[in-house]
This record gives sequence, C-alpha cells and structure tokens, in this order.
Amino acid sequence: MIKGINHHSLIFLITLLFLFSGCRRNVVFTDAVSIPGKVWNLENLAVFSPEISDTVSLNNIYFNLRTGSAYPFRNIYLFVTTTSPAGKTITDTLQFMLADEKGKWYGKGIGDIHELKLPFKSGVYFPVKGKYSISIRHGMRTESLKGVYDIGLRVEKIKK
Repeated sequence: MIKGINHHSLIFLITLLFLFSGCRRNVVFTDAVSIPGKVWNLENLAVFSPEISDTVSLNNIYFNLRTGSAYPFRNIYLFVTTTSPAGKTITDTLQFMLADEKGKWYGKGIGDIHELKLPFKSGVYFPVKGKYSISIRHGMRTESLKGVYDIGLRVEKIKK
C-alpha cells in the first residue's frame, strides 16, 4: 500500500486512468478556436485542418461551442465547408438549438458559460488520406455575434 492511499482507492485510480486512456484512443482530431473579444464577426472563419490517415473506419464529427449570457439567441446557424485533400468541397448549412423555448440552455454550464457538443456528421469515413480543411462561419442575421467564446471540432472514430 502506498502511504496515504488504501487498496480500494488505488484500484479506483487505476481504473479511471484505464478508462480515460481508452476514451482518448478513439479521438482522431480535436482543436478549438477562441473568438477574439467573445464577438464572432461574420468575416471570421474558424478553420480546422485534421490530418486523416485512416480511410476505412467510420467516424462521428462534432462541434464544441461555448457561449456566454451575452449570446442573444436560442439557436445558431453555421455554414460549414469541408475541403478534401483532393480539393473537393462540400458546404453544409446547419441550425442548432442552444436553448429551449423558456431559455434554459442545453449542454453543460458553469456560471455564465454554456458548452454544447453539437453533432455534425455521424458514421462517415474519409475517402482520401491527407489534410482536410473544415471552415465554419456563423450564419446569423447579424454582422457581429456577441457571447461566443470559442468553437471547436472533434472527430471520433466509432468503436466496433
């Protein structure tokens, strides 16, 4: 027994480490872009460049969005352009609900900050190896979108 740690605590810690290391194995890519001044201007693109080497496995792709109480809407529209290493592009227009009709925010939150994991695509595979580009622009009817702290991209391999 290690001083200050009993047998049960040690087993619990080892189990947690094992679980966390297992969860990270399916993460193909994760990154986030901070929004300057917490105001997402229309001309500011959030650009991510995941390097993909596995063209066989299926993946789920998510956006992580953190907003604050200054965010004036209960939804958000995003224009997402994906460019393959071969130069082919696809643009999607997406709408995500961030709060219910009574103003209760979805996702996790502490104090002023609300964080949501927004599903973008599920069960997809990347047909070509190489660097992809995924750019995100907000599609709201305002030039400057207040209360957006950051937006991130997460690609997870689906476990078999």
